[in-house]
Amino acid sequence: MNKIRSTLKQGITTPSLIFIIGVCLISAIYPSATEDLLSTVKNFIFINLNWVYVWSVTLFVIFLIYIMASKYGNIRLGSNDSQPNYNFFSWMSMLFAAGMGIGLMYFSVAEPMQHYSNPIFSSMSTVQRAQNAQLYTFFHWGIHAWAIYGVVGLALAYFSYRYRLPLSLRSCFYPLLKDKIKGKWGNIIDIFALCSTFFGITTTLGFGVVQINSGLVTLNVLPENSFPYQVLIVAVLVLLAIFSAVSGLDKGVRILSNINIIAVVALLLFVLMLGPTVYLIGSFTEGIGTYINSFFSLTFNTHVYEENTQSWFHDWTILYWAWWISWSPYVGLFIARISKGRTIREFVAAVLILPTLFNFIWMSVFGNSAIWFDMNTANGYLSKMANDPDGLMFQFLEYLPLTKLISFLVIGIIIIFFVTSADSGIFVMNSIATKNARISPKWQTAGWGVLLAVLALMLLNAGGLEALQSMTLITALPFSIIMILFIVSLTKALVIDKGYYEKDFSSTTIPWSGEHWRERLRQIVSFNDAESTELYIKTTVQQAFQELGEEFSKNGIDAKINLHNIPESIEVEIKYDVINNFKYGVKKESKMISEYLLDEENLPNSEEGVVYYPKSYFGDSREGYDIKLFTKNELISDVLKHYERFIEIVSEEKNTMFISSDANHRFK
Repeated sequence: MNKIRSTLKQGITTPSLIFIIGVCLISAIYPSATEDLLSTVKNFIFINLNWVYVWSVTLFVIFLIYIMASKYGNIRLGSNDSQPNYNFFSWMSMLFAAGMGIGLMYFSVAEPMQHYSNPIFSSMSTVQRAQNAQLYTFFHWGIHAWAIYGVVGLALAYFSYRYRLPLSLRSCFYPLLKDKIKGKWGNIIDIFALCSTFFGITTTLGFGVVQINSGLVTLNVLPENSFPYQVLIVAVLVLLAIFSAVSGLDKGVRILSNINIIAVVALLLFVLMLGPTVYLIGSFTEGIGTYINSFFSLTFNTHVYEENTQSWFHDWTILYWAWWISWSPYVGLFIARISKGRTIREFVAAVLILPTLFNFIWMSVFGNSAIWFDMNTANGYLSKMANDPDGLMFQFLEYLPLTKLISFLVIGIIIIFFVTSADSGIFVMNSIATKNARISPKWQTAGWGVLLAVLALMLLNAGGLEALQSMTLITALPFSIIMILFIVSLTKALVIDKGYYEKDFSSTTIPWSGEHWRERLRQIVSFNDAESTELYIKTTVQQAFQELGEEFSKNGIDAKINLHNIPESIEVEIKYDVINNFKYGVKKESKMISEYLLDEENLPNSEEGVVYYPKSYFGDSREGYDIKLFTKNELISDVLKHYERFIEIVSEEKNTMFISSDANHRFK
């Protein structure tokens, strides 16, 4: 009998499942007692340690803005010549769907209405309460939230694609722990990430199911909002999520995310055009200005001088910071997975600015429309429903044309967000549990979806979702400290990275002396064709490398000449066991000539408009250059120049982690 194949790592999976199932069972069997205990702990943290969240989130924002604007922004998440795996639209669609999907549908009307109708703001005028509701909604769903995701995603993507370490939270500690990340410390970090991801997805999907059920009841598709129907909804949606997850990111998640972002924009435009359009555009414009003007006061405000608003501050701002932090392992891992090949500047700008801007537009259109209807049409009815977020969105749609059709569209969007959140969650959990195994059996991927569905339904039926939510929020406190260590680790690595590529050549390097100037002039004033370039590689370059290899051998160094598909390319390579190999190669490259130069009499002719030239390349992905003017001896000198630089770099202790991160594939 064949043994069932699995890629799960027992040191991570077993303790994680024991803890996850144990907490869920306790929450389901003793929901009230568990909720009381965990709520007590959560409230203690929120009241006495809320400053930890405030300072942490502030640090995340400042760090990312600095990194984006600094010289480190040009560093690519991968080798220097790597390219993104996904086009910009697909990348943003997946990023957005995983990061805030269901939450936007759930809170887009509910949060502004709850701020607007909250009794603690009753002393304000109606207009002030409306402005206040928009400002705090912007604050909770803006740059601060995405900065939390961005720190984790950037650290994971950088160490995974730049240092070639596993796509795992443990890799973010490599500059601090070095090889210890392979052992128990690395396992503990991954166990924490797996449990946090599972809890966050379970609670969010549980609330999403309730909203879908409520919407179907409103549309008379289902007779009631009850557990049996929720079981049916979960069964269908999780099956779709499993099918999508098994299909892979390139098919399931990407296609669903692209479809959903189009549907979301269509819904947004519908509400904008058929709602109070002038009011929405004006309130959005004013809201952006208010947010910018209040940015620093909002960021650092702990409400310590305002006792009447402290409970609101704990229940909203601190809860949101804890919620985003608790979700960051999951969202960060997913963002990192789809961001290979982006520069740090491109990554940070996209993650911070674009989703924030969309969130502001979305929240303004839906939240401000609801407030306008409440003031002018609904006679305060929406305010009275503020504490029923499950049905508030559908009640809001009653004040727009084509209510039934748009309600079905909303349910469809929520369903797709549900599926994309679940399937990306399944992917991330399997990735953590397998240490980023490239291929896992389909039954294993499906198993995570089944476990997610079973535990979510069990907690939903027993009333234990609130207890699990409190547990998730509590874990955010230690993880905020872990994220600060990510910043320390990332900063250390970026300094080494930049220093490595900016390392200058030795002062002993001798430039061209002027010898053989007649031959060089002929080369300068002639455009090379493919045949002459191939001849240069096959003669001058090959002869230089062979002579160099023989001389290396005499000095006890084994230098291998890799001919590859000569005369297209050739390289000299010196292999090492502990550090990355030294490599200097030459390949045939081509480039187009400007049309303005083709007919210029005082320049060399090129009939095809394309020139070929021999270009150097290196083992560390630094940008090479045209070497067609080098003689054999000058080429040998150039190789030795780079080899001397290589020896100087590997001799510096601080560069150890950068130059040895993928040498012998220790973490695979």
